[in-house]
Amino acid sequence: MSTRTIHMPKYPECWDSCGSCASGKVFILEILVKGGDWLERDDNLLTLETGKIALDIPTPHAGQVVAIHVTAGDTVDEGAPLVTLATS
Repeated sequence: MSTRTIHMPKYPECWDSCGSCASGKVFILEILVKGGDWLERDDNLLTLETGKIALDIPTPHAGQVVAIHVTAGDTVDEGAPLVTLATS
């Protein structure tokens, strides 16, 4: 079994145009998983908020949550580690 860390994706262009992302005002509203959870590809990991919109971030891989690197209220930048999964 190997591990994969899911990182914060690049912000969509629409987020750049509103100004919130560029100013670093993207924060984690809610963590939707906990350690030990089994996830399928595209299950939601967490919800981000910019002040104007909330957006769920899905996992690109199936696996078991072995580490959560962020907490609700954290601000996140592109590339920041979010969750590590054990994958087969």
